Amino acid sequence: AKKWINIRKSYGNFYKVPRNQTKLTIMLEKLGMNYDGRPHSGLDDSKNIARIAIRMLQDGCDLRVNEKIHGGQLMTVSSSAPLEGAPAPQMPRYRN
Repeated sequence: AKKWINIRKSYGNFYKVPRNQTKLTIMLEKLGMNYDGRPHSGLDDSKNIARIAIRMLQDGCDLRVNEKIHGGQLMTVSSSAPLEGAPAPQMPRYRN
């Protein structure tokens, strides 16, 4: 992977919170969610991050690539940069 979404950066920018408020457990807590699974389990951490991403999409966040590796260096990607590739997936609409 040479490009990715750093969910901590996206969360902080979208909800206007400082970096120290973007730890996984704090993000879940602020969104009214509990941590599911075992702490520091890669699979469980990934599932919880996905839950945060889904909630951010539901709240209207436009998740975009915000970090990349270029020439072996970590670089921040501007949020005003044009989207590359396919548009972000839309959340399915459910009938009540």
